[in-house]
Amino acid sequence: MTGQPPDENGEGALRESSDVMPSAFWSFHELYHQAYFEYAFVQFGDQVSAGRLVDRTFALLGAIWRDVTTQVRPEAFAWTLLKEHVAVELENQGREPAAPQTLAFERAKRAACDSVLDNFRDRFRAQVTQLEESMGLYAAMARLPERQFDVMVLRFALGFSTKRTALVMGVREATVRSTQRTAKRRLAADLGLEIGEDTDDEE
Repeated sequence: MTGQPPDENGEGALRESSDVMPSAFWSFHELYHQAYFEYAFVQFGDQVSAGRLVDRTFALLGAIWRDVTTQVRPEAFAWTLLKEHVAVELENQGREPAAPQTLAFERAKRAACDSVLDNFRDRFRAQVTQLEESMGLYAAMARLPERQFDVMVLRFALGFSTKRTALVMGVREATVRSTQRTAKRRLAADLGLEIGEDTDDEE
């Protein structure tokens, strides 16, 4: 969706402690930092807020890294921590998630490349034209239950594969697939559309 801007404090401070952080932490950081940033950007709508929040999240993960590694699913633990930080920061700022507006803006910016509506075009054919002219789809996505929203954002708005989505969220691929199917049915019902049998929509 977008690249991360240079950090001002959080990431730099974390890098300064690189001599005391194990290589496993930096491998985890390299694997998930960009995904976390892109998700946070969807929620905040600006790169600076997203970058700072993700840097703070990784700084905390670094501080408690030994505890993180004792978790049954460290990826799920870290994802939950990121989500909590997003929710707290939005509450502190007294604002709602910017997801519908962010996704609509990105749609306008790269119209032919957004896989959300490309995917729905295959499912809904001509009915999608109406969706593309409004923020109806994005608003409907924002009304999804939390896990369904996350899957739809990661899979379609950010273009992650099922495997990548599962890794980022710390869940099984089968969970991503079933959540995706449920989310699509809910979106279709919300938008008054009909869909046929769903598939995994891998690239």
